[in-house]
Amino acid sequence: MGRRKKQKPFYKNLEITGVADKGKGFGRNEEGKIIFVKKVAVGDVVSAQVIKKRKDYSEAVLKEIETPSPDRVQPFCKHYGVCGGCQYQHVSYDAQKKYKASIVEDAMRRIAKVPIGEILPILGAEKTQYYRNKLEFAFSCKRWLTADEINTDATNEEDVVGFHPPGAFDKVVDVEHCYLQEEPSNEIRDTIKAIAQEQNLPFWEARKNEGFMRQVMIRTSSLGDTMVIMGVYDDDERLTKLMDEIVKRLPSITSLYYCVNQKVNDFMLDLDMILYNGEPQITEQLGHVKFKIGPKSFFQTNTNQAKELYDVVVKFANLKGTENVYDLYTGLGSIAQYVAQNCQKVTGIEEIAPAIEDAKKNAVMNGIDNCTFYAGDVKVILNDAFIEKHGKPDLIITDPPRAGMSKEVVATLLESETPRIVYVSCNPATQARDLQLLHEKYDIEKVQPVDMFPHTHHIESVALLTKR
Repeated sequence: MGRRKKQKPFYKNLEITGVADKGKGFGRNEEGKIIFVKKVAVGDVVSAQVIKKRKDYSEAVLKEIETPSPDRVQPFCKHYGVCGGCQYQHVSYDAQKKYKASIVEDAMRRIAKVPIGEILPILGAEKTQYYRNKLEFAFSCKRWLTADEINTDATNEEDVVGFHPPGAFDKVVDVEHCYLQEEPSNEIRDTIKAIAQEQNLPFWEARKNEGFMRQVMIRTSSLGDTMVIMGVYDDDERLTKLMDEIVKRLPSITSLYYCVNQKVNDFMLDLDMILYNGEPQITEQLGHVKFKIGPKSFFQTNTNQAKELYDVVVKFANLKGTENVYDLYTGLGSIAQYVAQNCQKVTGIEEIAPAIEDAKKNAVMNGIDNCTFYAGDVKVILNDAFIEKHGKPDLIITDPPRAGMSKEVVATLLESETPRIVYVSCNPATQARDLQLLHEKYDIEKVQPVDMFPHTHHIESVALLTKR
């Protein structure tokens, strides 16, 4: 006879007292053990069922809101809680900012564990809907069923376009309207779906790795340009018919690309991008600088808030016009070119070679002649010989990926003894880890949280370090 499974705890009257990474809230049981719960707000009193039990904490699912938090609001999107995006739509924006500020503060206290001169009030976004300039939608012949539909006769055999819910690579939530990107985004998605259905083009079946319609990426700019990239399984006569109809019905598209994706995954940026119609790039304006953006270009996803972020960098940098600046993980050189007018010269380093080509072209377009860009891994390129060639920096700006800086790069920064460092991060946890290491020679004067993505758990953080 098999051993009976031990029943996992069920908690009632669990008060949510704080927030953690990835949008989770938490409370504590009678023994003081932390219980993480999704889709809750600070101040909620809830019932929750434990699904994972660990030594120091448990993870639970929300069963009932017994007493709602005063921060709760009605979500404005019908897809909230299903599509996997906008985790914080159920709380007011003021509360969201408090949550995100607390994430930064907690990372500095718990991970950095070094003195912070000042953590400034979070810089919120003026625009909290339709703020993204890039979205990617997936096609599928399998619709994600809601909780209410699962035990009914509802079928998931349906052609849909939208987002994969967390953990569901083979099903898609059919998006009727997305509040993340301005028009013509919704119109483009819906029109392409209609064209594909009219032409009897099979939507993607992930488990069988078959179908024709795979995905569509839409990029928009504040100057009115729109780029669309179609991901399809094959380049045959069906593609020509599809693309011609898109050109005919959607004249707002200024740059139309396609790529052939026969891989198991949906990642497109390692594929050849073929321009079918229109301009090869779209143009975006960020403050005083313009950027040409191609199908593979990395660019800040929230244009309006990117300007606010870069203005924080400029303020922290406090440049006088004579400085030698290094910009690490420069991407297409957006920060480098934004600060170029305030210093003598900027040297940017980026691992992705096409991004460096974009950076060079954009510098020429903007008439910026004091920026130099290099393609390669920062930990390899940034060495004693490089610093000797380009001069010891007066300021280093670093904007690494979510993983933060490698130990080799941190060691080089410590060895360089640059007077000032401005550290831009999309992950307060790895930023805090690096700040702890840099504290060997640097004081952390101030930290500025910046909300780039309202209604999500993501938060940017800018730190100013000065050498002791």
